[in-house]
Formats: sequence, C-alpha cells, structure tokens
Amino acid sequence: MSTDLPPSDALNVLGGPLLACSYAPLTGWMRTGCCEADAQDVGRHHVCVKVTEAFLEFSRQRGNDLSTPRPEFRFAGLKPGDRWCLCALRWREAWEEGVAPPVVLAATHMAALEVIPFSALKRHAYEG
Repeated sequence: MSTDLPPSDALNVLGGPLLACSYAPLTGWMRTGCCEADAQDVGRHHVCVKVTEAFLEFSRQRGNDLSTPRPEFRFAGLKPGDRWCLCALRWREAWEEGVAPPVVLAATHMAALEVIPFSALKRHAYEG
C-alpha cells in the first residue's frame, strides 16, 4: 500500500487529506498506519514524526520506553529514523524541552492543532 494515498477522509494540519504515517513499523492508535484516533485514545496519537535518538531518550526518561521491543504487544521497538504517531501532548512536552522530533505535516491529523500551535509544527516540519 502506498503511503501517498489518503487512507480516510480525515484532514491533516495543512488542510489536505490525511496521508499515512508508516506501515513499517505499523503505527497509529488503531494500527492503520495513519495518525487517526477514536474516542478511546486519551493520548491523542495525532502527530506523525520521524523519531530521533534524543526524543527516544526523552520519552524513556518520561516513563514511555519506545525503543525496547515488546513482543507481547507485537511491538518491535523504534529506532531513530522510524516514523510513528505520537501523542500530541508528548510532542508538545518534547517541543517545550527542546527535543521535539521532526513532524510529517501531511500525515499529522488536524486534531493535533487543539494542543500544539501550527507554527511549532511548521518549524519542525520534516521535508524528506
């Protein structure tokens, strides 16, 4: 499946169709590859990022180890360069601490703007 095709009618922070974030590793609250969420997602996994070592360490220090494999959850662990749907509040926290990972704007759900200023996302845009 191509990551260039919109998987739904959801919108991204640019106002266009929400594109997929990653199929390998498979990401998203609903594991669709897309940063969509339902009402059960209190973390708001709306921000598509390209993870960095600095962010992974920051997250580990905050009690969310994203790099250690968890086979019981079919989670291989993240490594720098992987794309992943992050909780909007965690990204904002990382941004405030100066360790925010780059954001894939076209794959970041419009709902992220409820907690993150667009200007911050745009300054951290991943262009790759």
